[in-house]
Amino acid sequence: MRFMYGEDVLSGNWRRRKVIPEVDAEPGLVVEDAGAGFCGAVVGFEYGAVVLEDRHGKRRNFPLEPAGFLLEGQLVTLRRPAAAPAAPRQQRTASGSVAVAGVKAQVAKASRIWVEGIHDAALVERIWGDDLRIEGVVVEPLDGIDDLAGAVRDFRPSRGRRVGVLVDHLVPGSKESRIVAAVTDPNVLVTGHPYIDVWQAVKPASVGLRAWPDIPRGQDWKEGVCRAVGIAEPYEMWRRILASVSSYKDVETPLINAMERLIDFVTEPAE
Repeated sequence: MRFMYGEDVLSGNWRRRKVIPEVDAEPGLVVEDAGAGFCGAVVGFEYGAVVLEDRHGKRRNFPLEPAGFLLEGQLVTLRRPAAAPAAPRQQRTASGSVAVAGVKAQVAKASRIWVEGIHDAALVERIWGDDLRIEGVVVEPLDGIDDLAGAVRDFRPSRGRRVGVLVDHLVPGSKESRIVAAVTDPNVLVTGHPYIDVWQAVKPASVGLRAWPDIPRGQDWKEGVCRAVGIAEPYEMWRRILASVSSYKDVETPLINAMERLIDFVTEPAE
């Protein structure tokens, strides 16, 4: 009988269940759902289920049930991979640059960055202050640029004593553009932004506005803004604006680009 029918099917440890291997559902792993027959690559997880995408781009979610998938024709149990330990996050300054720990502010260099007024200086300090202290660059308000050419002559710029100037409302045909055109010293870089005032270089959404008010020509712009938003005094509005700024993300791109150019210019090593 043994030769006719082979081994006794009831002999041995016939009650032992087959072990189903567990496999990490790594992105890109191609499996087939054992029940639905849907075949696709692992692309992620949603609500505790694995997301498979087939070759046509169709996606379906499947629960991570025991023995619920076929891998190369073999039943497997998919499991979510253990999360890799997160890399330490780099601290950033308000300007977005990598913060350097344990570095003291340098002694002020001869080069300077000039801005038009104290509001400009305060905003620059709020965003780029950490970077400028590490570089040893001082920001000085000019109280306007009407005599910019005279201020440059008095400063006597040189290769190791450069000046970068941030100008408000620097657009073609403006009074500011004509003043700037008179400065031709190669050790002076004048750049700026197109906004009427540095207030307007702050994104209105950061201040809680849909847009900056449109003030008719001939009216004082700051006073007009205050009237439009219901604030009595410009200094109160400025406190609100400055308090709304915590990083470069709160200001418009032209101001960011202008300041980055100026910092690069005044910190370039002298030959």
